[in-house]
Amino acid sequence: MAEKTKNLCAQIPESLHSKVRQRQEDSGQSLSEYMTDLITKFFEMEGKTMASGNQRTVAFQIDADLFDRFKEYLKANGIKQNAFFLNCIQLALDEADKDEG
Repeated sequence: MAEKTKNLCAQIPESLHSKVRQRQEDSGQSLSEYMTDLITKFFEMEGKTMASGNQRTVAFQIDADLFDRFKEYLKANGIKQNAFFLNCIQLALDEADKDEG
């Protein structure tokens, strides 16, 4: 059973509203889904810095069509983007270790 929801309203600057709505539309998510993901990610990142301790950021750009297919795959399989890439990296490194050993 899905968790009960509540409405959240706030006045924000028009320029920020435009940016949020554009990214929401680009994501293919409803506004409720997009805002839930955005707020959830904020709370997950709260207190963490991008390159603190032993963590480093990996970023790259991909073709828009591939990005859309990727996002659909993640959503359909209930996988977080970072978990997907961490798993891919670990599998590739494990395979490389097998080939060397």
